[in-house]
Amino acid sequence: MREEEKKRSSQKWNMQSFFRKRWVFPALYLALAAILISGILWYQTTGDDVAEPQDYGSYGDEDLQSGKGFDNPAVEVNRAVENILMPVENEDEAQIVTQFYDFNGSEEEQVAALVVYKNNYYPSQGIDIGMKNGESFDVLAALSGTVKEVKEDSFLGNVIEIEHENGVVTRYQSVKDIAVEVGDDVEQGQVIAKAGKSEFNQEAGVHVHFEIRKNDVAVNPLDYFNKSLSSLDEVGQAEEQSSDKEETTEEKSAEENEQSSDSTSDNE
Repeated sequence: MREEEKKRSSQKWNMQSFFRKRWVFPALYLALAAILISGILWYQTTGDDVAEPQDYGSYGDEDLQSGKGFDNPAVEVNRAVENILMPVENEDEAQIVTQFYDFNGSEEEQVAALVVYKNNYYPSQGIDIGMKNGESFDVLAALSGTVKEVKEDSFLGNVIEIEHENGVVTRYQSVKDIAVEVGDDVEQGQVIAKAGKSEFNQEAGVHVHFEIRKNDVAVNPLDYFNKSLSSLDEVGQAEEQSSDKEETTEEKSAEENEQSSDSTSDNE
């Protein structure tokens, strides 16, 4: 027991004498500082290994205009949304000579929209536009589009058809001095011909017969002037609803006929 106590006391003495030395604590501080600095340096080194964001380049004005740096081709915006315009330059001097024949219109309106030719009456599928002074005038494209047809026709007074988007076609009759050809791209307001006369509607004098057709269905141009092409979508919807109603009516009639025939056979 005494020997163990001696050893313990000697160990305590050695420790105390060790810490009493002047260089011990400074050495400990230096060692801790070295460890701390090493840890900071190690952290910074591992942080440098993180991948930096790649530089994909920046686009200047020249790159945007030329399309440089883009894999996909740029989509060109050809023109702003257009509203349908009357095909004349001076609307204030224009007048409607013949109205559009509306099957839902009044009797008076329908009579005013009939064209008389050799004692026969024909409903007008467009409007006839003339000038108050009765003189010829420039006929303008009501919308931008592509010339689909140019036809010399003395009876109708020559014909120009321009095709547009969404199944819309504008038709110009009773024209002369035609300035376009089939396949030409025309801009809205471009002069395509001059107003003339036709054998079909001699009473109209110098005029242009103007039609708007949606999927080959004639509509009243006066209802769509200063409106966009999208306003004509209702024409296609009305057609679909009308055809659906006709199909439903036919189906009902067929069912009624079948029921009538069945009841007749039962009575017999």
